[in-house]
Amino acid sequence: MKIRIRGNSIRYRLTKSEVETFCATGRYEESTNFGNSVFTYVLEAKEATAVLDAEFKDNTITLFMSKEMSVGWYASNEIGFRHTSVRADNSELSLLVEKDFVCMDETIEDQSDNYPNPKA
Repeated sequence: MKIRIRGNSIRYRLTKSEVETFCATGRYEESTNFGNSVFTYVLEAKEATAVLDAEFKDNTITLFMSKEMSVGWYASNEIGFRHTSVRADNSELSLLVEKDFVCMDETIEDQSDNYPNPKA
């Protein structure tokens, strides 16, 4: 799972096997070890939410997706889900979860588990 953070936006991109695991278990997580602390990012299916939501607690970003949205996502043509959440301080947090496609340009990254690019 890849994460991209820019300003008040967070985007997760998941490969085929990561989406399959998430849909089967309701959770997928990755961590980066900095030596003195670990940063974790999680995608979690949640019953009590109708839209994407997120929290940051204990060095972990957890992005919540409704269970209804996650059911069947693996086998569907649905690329992803987006929501802009208004926070308690009236700031906006843009959230996006999507399937990771094969890049059109040259890259050294292993893309064997990515979805075929629909623009190819």
